[in-house]
Amino acid sequence: MRTTLTDRLTSGPVAAFLALTGAGAGVLVGHGGLDTVVGCGIPSDSHPSRTAEDWITNADHVVVATPTAEQDTNRRNFTEGPIQYQTDRAVAFRTDKILWSSGRPRQQIGQDFDMVSAGWNVYRDSGERTKRTTAAAPRLEPGHTYLLALRWVAGQWTVLGEGAAVPFDHQTVGEGEWCGRTLSKEDVARGERFSRKDDHSLEKAVHGQGEQAVTRELERAKTEAQARRR
Repeated sequence: MRTTLTDRLTSGPVAAFLALTGAGAGVLVGHGGLDTVVGCGIPSDSHPSRTAEDWITNADHVVVATPTAEQDTNRRNFTEGPIQYQTDRAVAFRTDKILWSSGRPRQQIGQDFDMVSAGWNVYRDSGERTKRTTAAAPRLEPGHTYLLALRWVAGQWTVLGEGAAVPFDHQTVGEGEWCGRTLSKEDVARGERFSRKDDHSLEKAVHGQGEQAVTRELERAKTEAQARRR
């Protein structure tokens, strides 16, 4: 079955809410998540990242983490057009809790870790800085907390894909920053009513719940995977 843009942007309750409010109608200006403008674009996962089985199969660790600092990095200057330059952000995280780890992780996770995330567009005429976003996922901003499925790739931490970075403010799945906006429980509940019925993502399975629900789903996926291998 052909997957449409609407399918991709309303696969989960949080994405559905952004689509309902018009924030899902962003313009994609490149292939990767760091190349999208506000609106969040079309996801392009490095590894399958939607279900609990995706997480335990592809991640090294699942953590609750809070950004503690950020600084601009990877500046790219442009000689033409309205944008003078773009940046990414080097984001420092505090590991609040490890919810799951692979039996053979590629790298151990410490009390702190760093990742590169979406940065800023800076406009030539006004000097205005506008948020750049990772496709269909949080920007990962200080002041918020996240549930992350992390994989060690080429000497650095990265999330598996758009389904592996979930808002987790107030220890609640789906509440917090997503696509550069802050969503409440009510926003997520509204999105839940419009999200796809065949969505089997971890985000949807545990939305509105806490870390115990996440751990339960990961353990269930592990047990089911082991049963299939017997």
